[in-house]
Amino acid sequence: MIDKNTDFPQYRKMINGKAYYKIINNRSFQEIQLIGSKMRLQEIVANQYPEMLRIIDMLAAETPFVEIKANEFEDLFKQIEQ
Repeated sequence: MIDKNTDFPQYRKMINGKAYYKIINNRSFQEIQLIGSKMRLQEIVANQYPEMLRIIDMLAAETPFVEIKANEFEDLFKQIEQ
């Protein structure tokens, strides 16, 4: 369950380090996918139940998601903008 006192944004990554997440609120997040030497950014708005469950799992840091510091995501985000 999502704690109503959760401060956003929250940051997570996949255990394998191939995807990084910035959870903006309980219904949307940004994802940076690392594919070989390329990076892809997408913004997801959770309209369907499976997407909402994914955000709940990310916030709970359920496997395969782990909590990270903001700068890990933001450093990658800056590289995409260049």
